[in-house]
Amino acid sequence: MNISFNKPYLTGKETEYIRQAVESSKISGDGMFTKKCHQFLESRYHFKKVLLTTSCTDALEMAAILLDIKEGDEVIAPSYSFVSTVNAFVLRGAKIVFADSEDATPNMDTDQIESLITNRTKAIVPIHYAGIACEMDKIMDIAINHNLHVVEDAAQAIDSYYNNRPLGSIGHLSAFSFHETKNVISGEGGSLVINDDKYIKRAEIIREKGTNRSAFFRGEVDKYNWVDIGSSFLPSDIIAAFLYAQLENLDKIQLKRKAIWKSYYEQLKPLSDLGHFRLPFIPDYATNNAHIFYIVCNDAKDRKGLIEHLKGNGISAVFHYLSLHSSPYYKDKHDGRNLPNADHYSDCLIRLPMFFELSEVEVQYVVDKIKAYFI
Repeated sequence: MNISFNKPYLTGKETEYIRQAVESSKISGDGMFTKKCHQFLESRYHFKKVLLTTSCTDALEMAAILLDIKEGDEVIAPSYSFVSTVNAFVLRGAKIVFADSEDATPNMDTDQIESLITNRTKAIVPIHYAGIACEMDKIMDIAINHNLHVVEDAAQAIDSYYNNRPLGSIGHLSAFSFHETKNVISGEGGSLVINDDKYIKRAEIIREKGTNRSAFFRGEVDKYNWVDIGSSFLPSDIIAAFLYAQLENLDKIQLKRKAIWKSYYEQLKPLSDLGHFRLPFIPDYATNNAHIFYIVCNDAKDRKGLIEHLKGNGISAVFHYLSLHSSPYYKDKHDGRNLPNADHYSDCLIRLPMFFELSEVEVQYVVDKIKAYFI
């Protein structure tokens, strides 16, 4: 049996909607399907404003521009994250001040944040790892007390909640990913969510290459001009057409993914109880959107051995991030603090196959091979 790590799921409507987009003669940005995606996300999650982007990375880069990040500013972010989380701010000249992960989850340790704030701190950028919420009330309280901005990196967090509030709706800004590895996909793609009214107008301008083109097409100005910095951040309506077919099936997708996640958890719990590895922890304030199923091995040797064992049995299981504070690019810029939890997750976390069409027989096969390694 061969089981890939990921397999993009097609609902069946993607090509039909792409055909409709093409036949509409409006296949550049902000066409019919882009508007449908905006309306869906704003209505379902009560986001103030959604703007589709070509990637989550672009959404984060827009956020950095919106916050006027500049040389010398400091941004607090987790070390255990994807490079896009911080690269967006480094591109504007910011220094990244890395926070360690929690003991219980790979998320940012909120107890560390306040000690990392200086008079140069401009923003806090938490990532909701595996779609599991950071402790957002604490983060927002710190931000308010110190007059800071919060940008949620919600790349993995679609349809996940913190104390009954959708992730992405809490920070001043947030960014989502629709990469083919995510729960709902468009191949590549993302969205910027704006929860603070004062950023909406400028976000539209930045997304349209620094012009007020969006206002022009709404009839608010008689011509459009170059009025700010920006870039071409908006995706083709063909990408939006694909995404809309996915969003229409969000509940179906989530139901299946959660069933797979639960099956993994229940079958692997006896091994976890014996101390062979740790299973994901879901805090009381968080929901689980079944984006990732991971286990945390006791050490790097076990993780390496398990990955090789599974590969030898036709199963693609993979590690995830490498600590950004010790990366080749940033290790000389880091302030030297040890971040042991981030390093532990870098060395020991392994992600199991997780996709919509993964069958119960395949889940059982993965579980059996993990049991065979440890017992």
